[in-house]
Amino acid sequence: MSLGYEEINTPIIIGCDHAAYQLKAVIVDFLKDLSLEVEDVGTHGPASVNYADYGKTVATAVASGKNQRGILICGTGLGMSMVANRFKGVRAALCSESFSVRMSRQHNDSNILVLGARVIGDALAVDLVKTWLETPFEGGRHLDRLKTLDAIGCQGA
Repeated sequence: MSLGYEEINTPIIIGCDHAAYQLKAVIVDFLKDLSLEVEDVGTHGPASVNYADYGKTVATAVASGKNQRGILICGTGLGMSMVANRFKGVRAALCSESFSVRMSRQHNDSNILVLGARVIGDALAVDLVKTWLETPFEGGRHLDRLKTLDAIGCQGA
């Protein structure tokens, strides 16, 4: 059975801060169970780290095209989404329920999924990742909107 992951031909890059390293491990295991290649850039323990460093690593890889998709996780997801969306070509979506995940893919072609480890549990996180991976971008009228987003870029920089 085709699960729709075929278009992902680079590793899924994943990063987190100290608040989310346990949830990241659950998601990495889930992705590997799907036979997807994963690039885990850390963090790997509870020692306090600067979430922005990990967000920058993942967003840079996606913005450059090195990785097609990425996942970022911190306590709320807010910090990681703020970091990631500063990069041209990144469409990071902070989601905590499945409707927003589906819309982030169908209408916005999100290429980074952001989750809040202190907001959602393991089972929901896995379900959101699965939905995000399985939902295709619809294209059509939404493509023009993405072109507008890309043209905005990082103004004022």
